[in-house]
Amino acid sequence: MVNINNLIDFVKPYYENKDIMHNLSHIDRVLKYVEKLLKVGNHKADKDILTYSAYFHGFIYNSEQMIIDWLKTQEISTDMVKKIITVAWESQKDEEAMTLEGKILHDAHMIEGGKTYLIVKSLITGSVRGQTLEQTIKYVEDNILGKGVCYLPEAQDIYSQQQKFAKEFIYDLKDGLI
Repeated sequence: MVNINNLIDFVKPYYENKDIMHNLSHIDRVLKYVEKLLKVGNHKADKDILTYSAYFHGFIYNSEQMIIDWLKTQEISTDMVKKIITVAWESQKDEEAMTLEGKILHDAHMIEGGKTYLIVKSLITGSVRGQTLEQTIKYVEDNILGKGVCYLPEAQDIYSQQQKFAKEFIYDLKDGLI
């Protein structure tokens, strides 16, 4: 059973300096979509692994050993630690998910926020990074439109809607700027 208070105390410093699209509210949104996918798909997945992995996915790439060390202090079995680490990696947009939990968390990460979210996230993130609107549009065209996949059929439909909305929005926006 996840001790959520201990978990949040551990991860909080890793998210404090992140923008509003990548802070702890991002984890809450991803977990909301994990719950939706579990319910709609009737998947039998380990919720503890999904919870830990969701909280770690934002910094697994530069703090894996610290995460492992912390998990060991929580008296979590070696097998479960391995699964948590695997799923945290599988949740990354450019990684291939092999486990059910990895597929669920990956897809929840991809569809986070619903149909309009890709655009909202891109515009806010671009602004935070100091990009011009034109640079952000180019980033969306080069890195988001037509990119990414979801594993689960229930997530594929939502992701398809996001992609369609983003494409129409970007083309309309570009047309208005010319």
